[in-house]
Amino acid sequence: MHLFRKQFFRNHLFGVSLAVISMACLALTSVVSFSQRTQPKLVLATGQAVDGPGINRLEQLDKAYEQITNAVLPAVVNIRTTQVIRASQSPFFSNPMLRQFFGNFQGPEVPQQQSEHALGTGVIVSKNGYIVTNDHVVFWGKAKDIKVMLSDRRTFKARIVGSDKSSDIAVLKIDASNLPVAKWGNSSDLHVGDIVMAFGNPFGLNFTVTRGAVSAIGRSGVERHNFDNYIQTDAAINPGNSGGPLVNVKGQVVGINTAILSGNSGPGGQGGFLGIGFAIPSNIVRHVMEDLVNTGKVSRGYLGAYVQSLSPALAKEFDVPNASGALVQNVEPGGPAAKAGLKNGDVIRKFNGQAVDGAGNLISMVTETDPGTTVTLGLIRNGKPISVKVTLSQRPAEIASASGKAQGPSGSVLSGVSVQNLTASLRNQLGIPQNVNGVVVRGVAQNSPAATSLQQGDVIESIDRHPVRNVEDFNRLAGEAKGQVLLRVNRQGMGMYLVISSGGNQ
Repeated sequence: MHLFRKQFFRNHLFGVSLAVISMACLALTSVVSFSQRTQPKLVLATGQAVDGPGINRLEQLDKAYEQITNAVLPAVVNIRTTQVIRASQSPFFSNPMLRQFFGNFQGPEVPQQQSEHALGTGVIVSKNGYIVTNDHVVFWGKAKDIKVMLSDRRTFKARIVGSDKSSDIAVLKIDASNLPVAKWGNSSDLHVGDIVMAFGNPFGLNFTVTRGAVSAIGRSGVERHNFDNYIQTDAAINPGNSGGPLVNVKGQVVGINTAILSGNSGPGGQGGFLGIGFAIPSNIVRHVMEDLVNTGKVSRGYLGAYVQSLSPALAKEFDVPNASGALVQNVEPGGPAAKAGLKNGDVIRKFNGQAVDGAGNLISMVTETDPGTTVTLGLIRNGKPISVKVTLSQRPAEIASASGKAQGPSGSVLSGVSVQNLTASLRNQLGIPQNVNGVVVRGVAQNSPAATSLQQGDVIESIDRHPVRNVEDFNRLAGEAKGQVLLRVNRQGMGMYLVISSGGNQ
């Protein structure tokens, strides 16, 4: 009985096991079968595309951009340059303190010459091989090996015809003929909001096209060149785009890409795109290019007057309706402006009938004009409009313990400004011309209204157009300056106008 029960238990257990396994298999089979029956099949959608009048217009717009790209891209080139630089000996082994330990041992062998490489862009402007690019792409005219690759992948060696550091423009030449060329446009016709396209080779990604808008015109302070009048755009410009064309919707070159505002190194740096790029206007480029090709040097008109842009406060002080125009800071003795009768404080509003927006705009107009040309300037002098004719000349190659101490009285807009008399030694030290008189700013208190405008070493020539000859004059005139004051200041030999108010510099 015991054996039977044991055997029964075993048989029963075996039977149950078989039943469980059978049920599991059946369930699994059912699941698999069910899964096979319910698994959806991949079906590609073939539905109707979005359509309508608006979509059709967008398609037409895309075709227009394609047409522009196809017209311009063949004239865009890839430029690779090499500069040979002299390597210096390791400072570790040139340290005299170490020679007593190492004797005459010169350290590891260092190559006397090393190569530096750069990548940029250019645009073909003549069928016989003239190419415009940035001067910095060819190492400011010092590149020794320049290779140019066309859009059809043909490669040529190029030579530098001429370069101009002031405008950052260089002209190259390759030995080729019947080349595709880009068409020039008039950069003066550009307006903020216009659509533009940037062509180039960013980060070695050859023949790239980006699209954006003109963000601003007449930008200055972008690069440390003599002439600033840049086109600002949000069309993506990155390292490698330098020298490439900026093109309008007619497929015309309206600028040459030259600088970017990057994330880690400021204008012109090697960081990534932040939505702000700059291009040299085509009118400047053409003037420089033609001079370099024809004469090997650039001839620029010269007015002989230093100017600054107007602020609303300065416009009010000089009785000008708005802040458009260029305020004359200094007139060079014997220069074209002086001969024509221009004076400090004149506001130039028109140049040959064309409106002057600011100082950079005027400088661009002057430098684009050939020397010897007579131009008409529309001025406002003492609130009255006058017209003056000026014959421009050739721009020079390079434009380039004291007695009596006082501080502006309390309650004055010049409170916190300490000054002293201008002595001969201070004049020489500060580079102040002999014909300039005034008092020297010794310091400006942080809480002074003038804290953000005046600097130590500035020479205050006048207060509200009244001359300041010494500390006594300063004390008297500063005491009368309660709300807002107009100062004429000479800073390191350069005169300028500043408006100081109780709310700070304006």
